[in-house]
Amino acid sequence: MKQENITGQAIIETERFHLRPVRKSDLGVIEMFAGDKRVALMTNNIAHPLPPGAMAAYLERVTAQDRTEDVWAIDGSVEGDRELLGLISLKHVMEYQCEVCYWVAPQFWNSGLASQSLNALVQANPLGSRSMVARVFQDNPASARVVTNAGFALIGESETFSVARGVNVDTWDYVQRLKD
Repeated sequence: MKQENITGQAIIETERFHLRPVRKSDLGVIEMFAGDKRVALMTNNIAHPLPPGAMAAYLERVTAQDRTEDVWAIDGSVEGDRELLGLISLKHVMEYQCEVCYWVAPQFWNSGLASQSLNALVQANPLGSRSMVARVFQDNPASARVVTNAGFALIGESETFSVARGVNVDTWDYVQRLKD
């Protein structure tokens, strides 16, 4: 793993893509993909329609030195693909535990990209976590497969508020233990 000088975040390399820290120059592409209703409806924190300035404020927050979430662009340019195919992040929950969140642009759904990205992030474990948690909407079985295929175990059910849906959504909750 390399370190990114601006944020101090790891750069995680795979043959198909690199996970690199997001940059402010990613704003337009992030807005395009995050503004897609299909993406927003499968997240808890992306509004639809996307309010002006929302993604700029998000990028400002997640690139700050005092951030509580590390966000990586899934960068396909190593294989001649787009520079940004989706985002994957680790939210700092508590010492030695983080929550993984991700979304992939719809044109890359069912391509293995989400699974490969999550597996790469888990293997790299850039925050030195002892465990990672994930929350998946129950009406998104494809994302549940991504999480379970990466070794996460179901630990229960709960609900979380979805900004795009404007309601609480039932979730499956998972954990991946990484270190003793």
